[in-house]
Amino acid sequence: MDIIHKYFPQLTKQQFEHFVQLKELYFDWNQKINVISRKDMDNFYERHVLHSLSIANIFSFSASDIILDIGTGGGFPGIPLAILFSDTEFHLIDSIGKKITVVDAVAKSLKLGNIITQCARAENYKLDYTYIVTRAVAPSEKLIDWAGRRLKNSNGIIALKGGDLKDELDAIDINYKTYDLSSYFEESFFDTKKIVHLYY
Repeated sequence: MDIIHKYFPQLTKQQFEHFVQLKELYFDWNQKINVISRKDMDNFYERHVLHSLSIANIFSFSASDIILDIGTGGGFPGIPLAILFSDTEFHLIDSIGKKITVVDAVAKSLKLGNIITQCARAENYKLDYTYIVTRAVAPSEKLIDWAGRRLKNSNGIIALKGGDLKDELDAIDINYKTYDLSSYFEESFFDTKKIVHLYY
């Protein structure tokens, strides 16, 4: 938890306690359903929680916003963001039911009333949102296709990505902006990590 407090010292006592509880909850669930790589559990706060929260270095969400997390997996980036932006409504969807089971259980354990979940494919989920967030789910071109009309009706997709994105971004025909996470975090894990904002 030291790394979370290092970069987000403004957390309330309740938010801090929620983040402390996260690792134990995911450790327990990971014994039953493998939603996080075993080797990543040792770096849980850096590679999952802080990586998810990196979005807050660039974007801020308000009480009137509704955020869609496409392909949330075990709940990232949606659950950490829902803890940080406790007044904002988050819809977390994934096509794999057992992953949504974990997300539901974690949200219930923490009494996070601002999270709605559904086992669904992104392209079949038709509601409109302020922003769409996602982490390492699909190439940008596929994300744009999945978002469809909702992308034009929103402020865009905020995608957590890694590696060389030149060819991927050259293939799309909408606006985008990239942010190097190494500008915000000194840990080597973030050296190749980026946020890509896709928008019309």
